[in-house]
Amino acid sequence: MSGLKHEPGISDPDGFYQQLIDAVQRLSPDDALAFSARLNLLLANHVGDRTVLGEAIEAARKGLEDQK
Repeated sequence: MSGLKHEPGISDPDGFYQQLIDAVQRLSPDDALAFSARLNLLLANHVGDRTVLGEAIEAARKGLEDQK
């Protein structure tokens, strides 16, 4: 891989978002957090590129610390 992709790449982003919401809809907060962690690890394993994963972590955290 040559870096983190920033352009849209999901053919049905609204459907995917709804699927994510549905997956955690009736879970307890702890189970929803466990689901998210498992999904992240599965997708990270699929990506496999440590550099890209590091870029994704940085992009996901960007601006969150400013919200506190």
